[in-house]
Amino acid sequence: MTTPTELEALDRQYLLHPHQRTDRTDRTLIVRGKGCLVWDTEGNEYLDAMGGGNWAAQVGHGRPELAEVAAQQVGELEYFTSFTDFTNDKAVLLAERLVKLAPGNLGKVFFTNGGSESVETAIKAARLYHFRRGQEDRNWIIARHYGYHGTTLGSGTLTGFPPMQHGVGPVLPHVEKVMAPVPYHTELYGGQDVTDYLINELEETIARIGADKIAAMIGEPVIGGGGIYIPPDDYWPRVRAVLRNHGILLIADEIVTAFGRTGAWFDSAQRGIQPDIITTAKGITSGYIPLGAVLMTDEIAEILSGPESFFHGHTYFGHPVACAVALRNIDLIQDENLLLGSQKIGSWLSAALEPAKDLPFVGDVRVVGATVGIELVADKATKATLSHPFVENIVDEIRHAHGVIVRPYPNTIVLAPPLVLDEEQAFRAAGAIIDVLSRVRGDNDLAPR
Repeated sequence: MTTPTELEALDRQYLLHPHQRTDRTDRTLIVRGKGCLVWDTEGNEYLDAMGGGNWAAQVGHGRPELAEVAAQQVGELEYFTSFTDFTNDKAVLLAERLVKLAPGNLGKVFFTNGGSESVETAIKAARLYHFRRGQEDRNWIIARHYGYHGTTLGSGTLTGFPPMQHGVGPVLPHVEKVMAPVPYHTELYGGQDVTDYLINELEETIARIGADKIAAMIGEPVIGGGGIYIPPDDYWPRVRAVLRNHGILLIADEIVTAFGRTGAWFDSAQRGIQPDIITTAKGITSGYIPLGAVLMTDEIAEILSGPESFFHGHTYFGHPVACAVALRNIDLIQDENLLLGSQKIGSWLSAALEPAKDLPFVGDVRVVGATVGIELVADKATKATLSHPFVENIVDEIRHAHGVIVRPYPNTIVLAPPLVLDEEQAFRAAGAIIDVLSRVRGDNDLAPR
């Protein structure tokens, strides 16, 4: 039997991890999970306040209902293509379910294996839609600074973090970024109303590029990886009006926000976004199996599936096991009223984190549904940020000292727990964060416990 020490050595020898710094040689081998708790090979228990570490575990870990439906589907049909005229019952039923849950008039579904593929599909769909309507030059995409859309070439180009594009050579052409609403940082808007500033910038950007050259704009309803920034109420309705006036499609990236994360099936509905396309993944299966989906209007789908067909797709499109798990996962979210559960978690975390606002290095605490961003600053007056490596060290201390798993994005501590988190666990997570943050004495200076 391979020991934990041997597994760690094998990991260092054979695995290249995302976001792994070369100066970090330690490993935490998670081998079991139940509800909001996970355990490593040494038997140490952790409270998962980050949805499997990646915003995904809506219904919690170790659900026998999902294991059973996956095993049953594997026994009946593990895989068969859904290309051309082939299909399977679970893909059909899941597509129907998603359309009925989605806002607006999104009537068609295209399956992917995850979030980055969903965004890549949306880019191609938006460009091809205009091309087949005789507008061949409409191939620009407007994205936003602070937005996160994935790590593949196209989705990574749209992502508003410069390190994502650094050193990888030419990125996707015809992508323009505008500022996003980050209301805490009023200095970004020159004293203007946030939405007024952003709408003016958007109009100027469209005029500079030319509306007849822009295919779509993409944005997260609530910015996730950029630091949990909640837009002003008038932001998305006004963006929608501008885009509609210029014939530009609106893509809502709901890879994080859908399936209860912010307290709704899709966050678009409560923001007034009225998207033409929605990209999603993560919570669609609670992370139990890879799956993503792109929802689009019938008009877009009809043009994509015209005589030339949509020459695009992935081997595991509509994978029957993934779709079966997604259907049961959606049942659990609905039957256990986890949309309301998300809102309750938000209220618990808001109350529990209230004392954190008085700590000298906490600039802002933002809560939307079961999602929290705690922005750390070196100085509250100037809003100068703590260094990202130090914020990573703070997150490590929260885990090692208290067994609570959260994540740093980039100088913001983020929580996105399973939607089955209970009140005691919410206060445990908040207490761990407050304890560690109360020991911060300055950038790169953390007092011992």
